Amino acid sequence: MGEQMSVAWATLRRTWTMTFRAYPWSYAVGCLLIGVFTLGLSYLGLHAIGGGSVAEDFTARTGGADYLGYIAIGAAGYMFTVRMLLWSSKALITEQRQGTLGALLIAPAGRLPYLLGFTGFALLNTAVEVGLLGGFAAVLGVTLPAWHPLAALAGLLALSAAVFAVAVLLGALMIVAGEAHISQNTVFLAVSLLCGITFPNSYLPVPARWLAELLPVTSAMDVLRGALGRGQPLTELTARLVTCLALSLGYLLLGLRLLPAAERRAAERSF
Repeated sequence: MGEQMSVAWATLRRTWTMTFRAYPWSYAVGCLLIGVFTLGLSYLGLHAIGGGSVAEDFTARTGGADYLGYIAIGAAGYMFTVRMLLWSSKALITEQRQGTLGALLIAPAGRLPYLLGFTGFALLNTAVEVGLLGGFAAVLGVTLPAWHPLAALAGLLALSAAVFAVAVLLGALMIVAGEAHISQNTVFLAVSLLCGITFPNSYLPVPARWLAELLPVTSAMDVLRGALGRGQPLTELTARLVTCLALSLGYLLLGLRLLPAAERRAAERSF
């Protein structure tokens, strides 16, 4: 256990040092603009087109008429998901591109603590960016009228677990395919359309809703929305929380099962 913690901590420190010395701040600003534009355009649409009110079926589907609050939670959740996936799922293919994957494969370090260390750094980095988006939402007057702290913490941990599990599986697929852009953007598109980011996924056709249920981000976002938007206690969100954790465990086990074969395939292709 102590050795695994050492690997995770060393990975976090190495990534922190490398990023601190050569971090593309313009890239971070570009990622932040995704959430800023989503929230800003929604604000303009609500007041310029909707006259400041929402349709009755939106209220019925979401349990409230706070459209901007709904968008703010979705934009923050989507930005958190995208940034965490960009950092964590690309850890191994970045090693491959830098020519250090071979050294990592023969190093006496477990892959899970390595990925956890990378994800720990991603959490610190992403928390700052999501905090800036929260500041922009506050400037627009977006508030959370009712929220439950313990349930919100559980929702955040569930979303972190869901994204990490998806990242492990996605990272294995990336080094097998030898590319990142198509695979990562496919996942981003699926999350934005299916997981209830900017509209309730009950608007989607039934097959799409079933597909959404296969993504752990969907149930994690339900927990976050219940805790931050409706102030639901943890007891009322237990079913969705258990669903998220069960799916995340499945994704994680599948990713760890595929990872050794994916690493061998990536190593073979380099010769």
